[in-house]
Amino acid sequence: MIDPVLLPKDGKKLSLNDAEIHYYESFFSTTEAETLFKQLLNETFWQQDPITVFGKTYPQPRLTALYANNSKPYSYSGITMQPKMMTPLLKEIQTKIARVCDVEFTTVLLNLYRDGKDSNGWHADNEKELGRNPVIASVSFGEERFFHLKHKQNKEDRLKFLLNSGSLLIMGGSTQEHWVHQIAKTARTIGPRINLTFRRVL
Repeated sequence: MIDPVLLPKDGKKLSLNDAEIHYYESFFSTTEAETLFKQLLNETFWQQDPITVFGKTYPQPRLTALYANNSKPYSYSGITMQPKMMTPLLKEIQTKIARVCDVEFTTVLLNLYRDGKDSNGWHADNEKELGRNPVIASVSFGEERFFHLKHKQNKEDRLKFLLNSGSLLIMGGSTQEHWVHQIAKTARTIGPRINLTFRRVL
């Protein structure tokens, strides 16, 4: 059960040009994060889709799952995912996010990074079904991983920081129009991480 009392009052707003990003370092308590990680790891129907990069097809370097409160598919990088019905656990997480982010999310894309070899390359969450200036709410559980950001035009505008287990990152405004982000591979020996990105699919 998620404790409704342990809500941070304000997130830290990142000082970036052409972006509106707030970071809640400890949105979920350590105990909550550990419990949610185990539940999500065991209860999620994970899949590994093929992805084509520069004409070659590979297994996607992470596992994914899509859940929604409707039947609308979600497409990215040439992959079209059909959602499963939102579970009570995912609804509970979304309800807590709604207390600091006034957006009616419809869909959540889950990513499982099994070890340091799993990654997510440079991209923006700018698919047409998300509409203009979408809000993306991202929560992380398990191993800490570095989150990279870089401006599309001003290449010197870059940022890298660790996403804590139990953290919440909210990207809004024109962030997806002007910035790309990634979770890079690492040679370090690390454990698995689960990331949930809530979004509104139109």
